Amino acid sequence: MSSLTLYNYDLDDSCYRVRLLLSLLGLQYKTIAIDMQPGREQEQPHMLAINPAGTLPILSDGDLTLSGAEAILAYLARAYDPSGQWLPLDPARYGLLQQWLGFAGHQLFAAVIARQQALFTPNGAKPQTISDARRALRIIDDHMTLQQIRGFEFVIAEQPTIADVALIASFALSRDFGLDHDEFPALRRWLRRFRKLDGFITMPGIPDYH
Repeated sequence: MSSLTLYNYDLDDSCYRVRLLLSLLGLQYKTIAIDMQPGREQEQPHMLAINPAGTLPILSDGDLTLSGAEAILAYLARAYDPSGQWLPLDPARYGLLQQWLGFAGHQLFAAVIARQQALFTPNGAKPQTISDARRALRIIDDHMTLQQIRGFEFVIAEQPTIADVALIASFALSRDFGLDHDEFPALRRWLRRFRKLDGFITMPGIPDYH
């Protein structure tokens, strides 16, 4: 029986990143549902005892507890992907992967905030937050345009890595805060290709282009 437990909120895109990789790796796990919205349960004392930062997702594996989507993705790939595809250790690819994980956790976080504002606040997403999210997605779109010209379908090279998992959710869900996916043709192609991977799972808000 798996010892993996995910503290999860179904509509949170960071939790989705972890669920997506768990599925792509074919791993069995159990979930503990957390009332992130509107209850903000992740900030209550019993949850702060697990993760003092008061955020989701949280993953436990035996005696290990991790928080933060990027850290969890790296752990799962290192621990459960013996092929090394999802977390390549070649120095150049590893460096690029870390660069994009950092981008996901910083510049792209505006997309996470914009979606939360759009879904869970009465006034919706703030224009500046949407602008910041669009700028971050434009950077990824430009990168993926170059990748596709080089003959690569994914962020690092010819195979998907956790960099793709960390980045793709925010684009896939960006229509929730009003972005038109026609603005990002390279990202549309990337998402279409990613959806075909064995183990891909979707969530409300992710389009299926026809």
